[in-house]
Amino acid sequence: MPEPLVKVENLSIDFKSSETVTHAVRNVSFEVAKGETLALVGESGSGKSITALSILGLTCPAASYPSGKILLNGKEMLNAGAADLLNARGKIAGVIFQEPMTSLNPLHTVYKQIAEIIQAHTAIEKNAVRRRVLELLNLVGIRNAESRLNAYPHELSGGQRQRVMIAMALANEPDLLIADEPTTALDVTVQAQVMQLLADIQSRMHMAVLFISHDLGVVRQFADRVAVMYQGQIVEIAPTEKLFQNPGHAYTQKLLDAEPSGKPANRAADAPVLISTKDLKVHFPIKKGIFKQTVDHVRAVDGVSIQIREGESLGVVGESGSGKSTLAFAILRVLKEADGVISFGDIRLDKCGNRKMRSLRREIQVVFQDPFGSLSPRMPISGIIAEGLKIHGLGNSAMHDKLVIKVMEEVGLDPDLRHRYPHEFSGGQRQRVAIARALVLKPQLIILDEPTSSLDRTVQFQIIELLRNLQAEHKLAYMFITHDLKVVKALCHSIIVIKNGQVVEAGDADRIFKTPQETYTRDLLKAAFDDYRIRGKHQE
Repeated sequence: MPEPLVKVENLSIDFKSSETVTHAVRNVSFEVAKGETLALVGESGSGKSITALSILGLTCPAASYPSGKILLNGKEMLNAGAADLLNARGKIAGVIFQEPMTSLNPLHTVYKQIAEIIQAHTAIEKNAVRRRVLELLNLVGIRNAESRLNAYPHELSGGQRQRVMIAMALANEPDLLIADEPTTALDVTVQAQVMQLLADIQSRMHMAVLFISHDLGVVRQFADRVAVMYQGQIVEIAPTEKLFQNPGHAYTQKLLDAEPSGKPANRAADAPVLISTKDLKVHFPIKKGIFKQTVDHVRAVDGVSIQIREGESLGVVGESGSGKSTLAFAILRVLKEADGVISFGDIRLDKCGNRKMRSLRREIQVVFQDPFGSLSPRMPISGIIAEGLKIHGLGNSAMHDKLVIKVMEEVGLDPDLRHRYPHEFSGGQRQRVAIARALVLKPQLIILDEPTSSLDRTVQFQIIELLRNLQAEHKLAYMFITHDLKVVKALCHSIIVIKNGQVVEAGDADRIFKTPQETYTRDLLKAAFDDYRIRGKHQE
């Protein structure tokens, strides 16, 4: 039998702090053959990402390895030198990271970041590099790729940034692709396209894939084998269909049963309108020439009118780049380019100055898409959650600590962890911290920008239940931005569907799910609720 491309034997990983040692991974063993896809699944914090990143020595200095070894193409990686690691990174193995906003350099353009990967491992002329970058951007579905070459990460949507990360990982056609939640920020229609793209490239290049995901529907279509991780250990590993049809471990069965379910919380039909917009527009100027004259505009939000009542959840859905997040930022009054009427109760937000908006932001909170980028790396979790309380002068330090403990328990976090820093948490745990930070102020409206995209299904279920319960108890209103229509169905009373900055369909959620009027809406629903088949995978 040929040697596997990746061989992990008895791997244990510890994290040491000044007082404690955390056993993150314990005695993990698995192999990945050339051309094979092995999926690592499990709850947030189970050790999936840290295990995969250890293959290329991408862990933080606090990590230590009390046991085990990792072989990549027969070469030991745990004790590899700097030269061997640099050669492996990007050439032998590419990585699609979970959080593209923190993985991409905010000071460099899309072109420079992809070109750097190519030039680090290949002697190639400048024109050929440009052609290769354009080819990669087109491959991963970036529209108008040429116009995006000089864009910076903050100028792209979450899904577009994720596609840039995929392009970077595939730039040198590596033997191994480590895909850490590669479809997290992608809408359902693009998700199928990207997974088909990865399957096609894998087949052509005979590339091995270590695929980390909480989306078991995608795992079932894409993976050849599945390894289930729980509390730092692999509890089950089996061929994909065998595991899905006959799981051998109770925890595996729990994962398979976890799916967003239930109905939105009851609401009063005559509840007062809490927030509304009328003909809201956000147009970004396109400037060219020496004098940077405005020649056109990007119509990110183009005449959107919405209303959200007290105790209501409005789902905002659409493809990546359609203007969902821009709409939220306009309502929050953080975009100067916004034009139109924005009303919060009887208050015209579009007429408020900075001082008035600051006091109102206690009532309007937001949970951002990227929890790592929105949490200060220099503050402990307790300080991050309590920051809003301090800014608005609510209570003293003792009260803050009590409220932090209470809200951490509500979102499923151990309060004993409140003195740790964001980098010590998994992606899903960081998202729960972000939700706790918004909840602690007890606002009337919470804008949730993809709040469950980085959470595994079991935690998604818990968060949805939490949001429903809080809504019923406090008559909270939610503006829920997401590409996960299964979550929308479980939480939202009404929906607006946005395409290219405009609302193409709006109305009651039940009506839209049962009888969508627009072709675009029907396509989104089909992609979300129909199992797509990846060509070339598991065909009989």
